[in-house]
Amino acid sequence: MNRPLTSLRLLLALASVSIAAPLVAQSRPMLPRDRADTTGPSRVFGTIDGFVSDTSLMPLQAAFVSIVGTSVRIGTGPNGRFRIAKVPAGQYLVIVRRVGYHPFTTTIDVPPADTLRLAYTLDKLAANELNPVVVTERAPVLRIAEFEARKRLGMGKFMDQAEIEQKNAVFATELIRKFLSVTVSPTHSSAITEYYALSTREGGNPQMGACPMQVYLDQIPLPTPFNLDLLPSPKQIAGIEVYSGSATLPPQFNGYNRGCGVILVWTRAGT
Repeated sequence: MNRPLTSLRLLLALASVSIAAPLVAQSRPMLPRDRADTTGPSRVFGTIDGFVSDTSLMPLQAAFVSIVGTSVRIGTGPNGRFRIAKVPAGQYLVIVRRVGYHPFTTTIDVPPADTLRLAYTLDKLAANELNPVVVTERAPVLRIAEFEARKRLGMGKFMDQAEIEQKNAVFATELIRKFLSVTVSPTHSSAITEYYALSTREGGNPQMGACPMQVYLDQIPLPTPFNLDLLPSPKQIAGIEVYSGSATLPPQFNGYNRGCGVILVWTRAGT
């Protein structure tokens, strides 16, 4: 007598399982891609603590320290000191300038969770070397006008802003590779791969006796050899000039140790 009732209960139980199953299938644990990843390492910062003086070691006030490729630009106090906090750890190009003194450039490695202590000495300009005063808003226009004038002469190789934008490069190193007279050579001597511009007449590694080219950024000579990845972003560059030797080099950029060639990089707003 109870067998039909038992069968009915069994059928009702099976029906309830079949209805609930799709609802269970729709409810799954949240995948990593569905939420912000809070388990990864946070970005590590360091601090730069520096001092700027003249050749007699007297502190220089109102010297400006800039980190290329960033918006960082800070002036020194009466004691010649400056401090930059919360700098992401890594390698940077630093330019130190003051009116009446030669600019100074160097590359630095900001350590993670530590303080990098620096000291810079600026050489005073001779009286006949003092830069003329120019209106800041016109300076980029004048520089590009000179760039275009040299381009018309055709003594070097040129890449203007339109060509730079067309190439849609991420790093300036990619733009330098486009010049046939330049060999971009990587070196793995440190934890970071650095890319140097070498004369195609030499090739190889600059530490093995090759011929590194002198790089200028808005008329400021950079350390040689120079890591090209420290140049500003292509979005900030207005033009590039390459001269394979001193014979074709504009006189204002000629000088000691320019035989390997020179690369002139011009930014859109001036460094």
